[in-house]
Amino acid sequence: MIVAGEASGDMHGAALVKAMGEIRPDLHFCGMGGPELQAAGVELLYDAAKLAVVGAVEVLSHLGDILRARRQLLNRMRTRRPALLILIDYPDFNLLLASQAKKLGIPIFYYISPQIWAWRKKRVHTIGRLADCVAVILPFEEAIYTQHGYRAAFVGHPLLDSVRPSLARSQFMQQYQLQEGSQLIGLLPGSRKKEVATLLPVFLETAALLCQEEPQRRFTFLIPQASTVSRALLEESGLTAYQNHLDYRIITEDRYSMMAACDACLAASGTVTLELALLRIPTVVAYRVASHTYWLGKLIIRSLPFFSLPNLIAGQELVPELLQNEVTAQHLLAKLKPLLEEGVERTTMQEGFTALRLLLGESGAAVRTAHLALQVLDGHNRTNKTDDDFFPEKVDLPIDGSLDLHQFRPGEVKNLLNDYLPLCQERGILQVRIIHGKGKGVLRRTVHAQLERMDIVAGFRLAGPDGGEWGATLVDLRPPVE
Repeated sequence: MIVAGEASGDMHGAALVKAMGEIRPDLHFCGMGGPELQAAGVELLYDAAKLAVVGAVEVLSHLGDILRARRQLLNRMRTRRPALLILIDYPDFNLLLASQAKKLGIPIFYYISPQIWAWRKKRVHTIGRLADCVAVILPFEEAIYTQHGYRAAFVGHPLLDSVRPSLARSQFMQQYQLQEGSQLIGLLPGSRKKEVATLLPVFLETAALLCQEEPQRRFTFLIPQASTVSRALLEESGLTAYQNHLDYRIITEDRYSMMAACDACLAASGTVTLELALLRIPTVVAYRVASHTYWLGKLIIRSLPFFSLPNLIAGQELVPELLQNEVTAQHLLAKLKPLLEEGVERTTMQEGFTALRLLLGESGAAVRTAHLALQVLDGHNRTNKTDDDFFPEKVDLPIDGSLDLHQFRPGEVKNLLNDYLPLCQERGILQVRIIHGKGKGVLRRTVHAQLERMDIVAGFRLAGPDGGEWGATLVDLRPPVE
């Protein structure tokens, strides 16, 4: 089962499904998503478009859809238990689902970690305990999990594989019958209904103001229609009012070709800002939500210097950000106009985008993630084997309170600890030394993550600095119940 709640998750989930299918053609997928996952062969149990909301206040108006989706997915998990649950970002929905899946004994693979480094940082423990493995897409995220003993791996950013225009600018202009000499400006109000309703009107107002201030120049405004957004919503959000005043085009296909053809863009905060950065398109970022949502969010993320992905990843302002009441046509235009000229602002931004790309790792994220997900799937299947004797016959494993893991693969550790520690407890051995080697390697991270999950473990600690001479963890077991 795979669950994606947003357009970007739908896209990345589809790439993962395809990669897993190429490795293991016998797999069948069901879950929640959009047209991308459906096109990849996933049996959709619920349409994610019905849940495309942003902010705590906005969620309330869609509570019925959220509960129906959760009920539908849980019913399937109970009646036809999946071999693996793959969750893609969307934490407020997915973590509730994960807690139920955990109770059902379903292994959980979390792809694209929520931004715990930005807000609600304590969720690292919730996610780490629920998920058998977390595949992270930003290089600094792996250590956030592994320093607490949870299993996580940096797989690279999936956008490095997907953000590739299929048409050159000249081809794009010809295909969409755009006039030569026009400056192309993207208006990207987001993929959620509330975002579009909030941002598209002010983006269109900015476009009209630009045309008014620069009557001698020709502008064409390109508006991509996300899979989660209807044409009717776009029209209700201002298109109808401006249809006789602006030269605009609604683009439903060739999304990256459209973005790459733009001279500059106005964009909602979100994944799209990183996509534009990878395409080196100068961008102004806007973010505006309901006032109650904003003040709640401000309390949670008040320590953050930025809110857009390019700036957060780079650790500096690459793109101008306008927040809440700052999002006006006048302010947007003031930030946009310098980017339409070949000057310092435009050049500096594009140079920053080039450096940003180097921070995101190498391409091939979907394939690496597919192999990782299948390791979790296969590891769980191994746990469920009916053999009474889990330990390989070739290994002499005395139950003496000292366990050297160097002779085992990381995928065997979970099962090994599940069998070995209860045997020690039964024999009254309540402190066990587990040798995994020095450093924060895979074995140590896997051991600590599994120990966190075991009820018989009272506590554990490294046997001295960096695990002592041998790189070991000392585990205290609870006394057996009489």
